[in-house]
Amino acid sequence: MARTFATKRHAALVAFLKKKRKDADLTQTQVAKRIGRYQSFITDYERGQKRIDAVELVQIAEAIGFDPVEAIRLIKRTKQ
Repeated sequence: MARTFATKRHAALVAFLKKKRKDADLTQTQVAKRIGRYQSFITDYERGQKRIDAVELVQIAEAIGFDPVEAIRLIKRTKQ
């Protein structure tokens, strides 16, 4: 299996999540609180320093208020 960290798809997901959070007018702290994590967790993935697994993606989507399928479609459309 190819590595996923620091790929174009990973970068696209990071940008997507950060934009969704900002569009929802939420701080990193607010999102972190909603998913039961520390703010540094949000900082790490928004800087591209942490991978997001499927369960975390769903939790983040619910906290921010978007359909996680949007993120999956974006990843699928992004060329490696």
